[in-house]
Formats: sequence, structure tokens, C-alpha cells
Amino acid sequence: MLKSGDIIAPDQDRACGLHCIKISDITVRFGNEKIIDNINLHIHCGKITALIGRNGAGKSTLIKAILGEHRHDGSIEFTNLRNNTVEELTIGYVPQNLNIEKNTPMSVFDLFAGYISPSPIFIRKNPKVYKMLKEQLSIFDAQDLIDKRACDLSGGELQRVLLSIAITPLPKLLLLDEPISGIDQRGMELFYENIGKLKANYDLAMIIVSHDFDFVSKYADHVILMDKTILKEGDPKEVLSCDEFRRVFGWEEGHGE
Repeated sequence: MLKSGDIIAPDQDRACGLHCIKISDITVRFGNEKIIDNINLHIHCGKITALIGRNGAGKSTLIKAILGEHRHDGSIEFTNLRNNTVEELTIGYVPQNLNIEKNTPMSVFDLFAGYISPSPIFIRKNPKVYKMLKEQLSIFDAQDLIDKRACDLSGGELQRVLLSIAITPLPKLLLLDEPISGIDQRGMELFYENIGKLKANYDLAMIIVSHDFDFVSKYADHVILMDKTILKEGDPKEVLSCDEFRRVFGWEEGHGE
């Protein structure tokens, strides 16, 4: 059950820069084929890492390997550089989409409570839990959605709800798989605002799979260009202007023509 201490508030725990997620020699095989090969990354709290690459480059496979949904070689560990200790890595995840059938009576409260509570939530709506979840939704200005049916939410509304769920309780790593897919311009703007809010106010690292190079250019601290392995990594300007980027996406995309 979610406890009051799990509710997070802006500014209570800003990124210190001393927490590091080490992804070492990650390889995923399906049969004899390597889907991703020898991925090595260091990701620090307070930073946004963008994964870019063509379709089929292995970006989502890497996300699922980090989540433990794909068997893999290599290791993933969370290191506290204050005292050089390895600690448990907690992960929040926002999927590319969540299929909810039309006319499903489940409310946002039901959806949220079902994720964070081991107890049945359809029998009685606990007022204390209701208040807590409304506070969490308010981080992304989604508190007014709590009683709406989840199936009636727009893409942007559902995304804000899923973000609220993903940071309850606050994870050390937040994974977002193409989070602006299928949402309108206003939803994209809200997403950018919310990601900026997370980066400014919370002690977590973020890995975002994205095809939106404007977002990558403006918001990412570090960019990984993948094609089954890492072709190039660095700051946005360095990666988006490199030869490897032009070869993967073409001269026109690389130069915004």
C-alpha cells in the first residue's frame, strides 16, 4: 500500500549528480540473432538521455532489457558515488501506448490504485488513498481526471496519468518509450513542460526513446544514436550533426531541410 511518505513534492529531493546507473555489455539475442549488441552506458541522476535511431535499431529492446522483460547478457547496476556502494535500482516506466478497451468502467483512480496497492480497489474507495493519488496527479495538473473513465482520456491526458503512476513512489530511473506518439500539439507542449519539471525538481535519471529531434535538441543532456549497438553518443549538437546520424536518417533530416 502506498504510504504518505511515498508522496513526493517538488524541491524535496533534487538531483545530486552522485547517483549513476551503469549499463555494461548488454546484449540481447533472439535465437542466434543479436538484437542489440554490447551496449555500455553511464547515466547520472538529473540528466535526460535520449535514445534515437531508425525503426528496428533496438531502442525499445534496450528499454525492455533494462526493465527485465528481455533476457540479456551483461549487467545493470545503480551506484551511489557518495560512498561507492551498489544499491537497488528502482524503475518507473511510461509505455508508448496503453490499450484500454472502449466502455471499460475503470476510472483513473482504479487504474492508479491498482498499480500501487496490493489490495482490491473496486470494492471500496479508500478516502486516504484517493487523497494521496489526487496529490500525485496534481504534479502534472491531472488531478481533475481522477474520476474520469480511463478509456475516455485523450492521449495527452493518459500520458499525464501514466507519468504520475510511474513516479509513485519516486524511482531512480524513469524510462519513456516514444512518449509523444499519438498526442496533439498541446499534449506535446505539456509533455515538454512536465519533463522539465521532473528534471528540475526530482532526483532521478530519465531515458527517453524519441523520434522528435526538436525535443532531443532542446531537452536532452546526452544522446545515444543506436543501430543494434551504439554508433555515436554525446551532446545533442554533436550527435545530430555527425556523419553517423546523416547515414542513418539521411542528409535532409540531419540538416532540417
